[in-house]
Amino acid sequence: MSAALRPQKRPDRLMYLPLKWRAQACLVLGLRGAAKETFDRMLALWPNDAYALASRAHAAAQAGNRAAAIADYRTLLAVDPQRSHAWFNLGFLLEQQGELDGARTALERAVELEPKLDRAWYGLGLVAIRQHRFDDAVAALKRNTELQPMSPHGWYQLARVQVDRHQPDEAVKIIRHLRGFEPKVAAQLERETGLLTSPGSGQ
Repeated sequence: MSAALRPQKRPDRLMYLPLKWRAQACLVLGLRGAAKETFDRMLALWPNDAYALASRAHAAAQAGNRAAAIADYRTLLAVDPQRSHAWFNLGFLLEQQGELDGARTALERAVELEPKLDRAWYGLGLVAIRQHRFDDAVAALKRNTELQPMSPHGWYQLARVQVDRHQPDEAVKIIRHLRGFEPKVAAQLERETGLLTSPGSGQ
């Protein structure tokens, strides 16, 4: 790690805390522009401050400025590479940008650091689908559904992947499973896949 990216000693609390409190207050009040100005000022004084980098990245992502958010997350992770949620956020943004290889690398790092980070497993599944790596998608989405068994999103994507893998029987099992707690999603999958809609299908 270069000297420029090494974590710096936090400045005097009398200098740092008022700016941090001001930024937090601006975020609570919805004053994103003022919050960004405060984060910019903090980072001008302390370029590698983790709180300011993470907060400015999050604010930029919420404002739709993915490029700025990605840049801040990359700087943050160069300073502190153990932040699993920052890796997840970076991967999510890269996937949205269509940078699939970078997204995959970031999300894999996220689950290495925090194996129970269900959102990262879901993201890995989505990336694998877009890359037509359907076996990898199944593995990631199964892990997601193990961690979040009552969330329909992973189940929905898993059913669609099984259809793509020409495994309709596996998709049917998922649809029947979803009927128990998410009947609307189960019905949506039936319409989209054409499964369980023919006479004698067991509906």
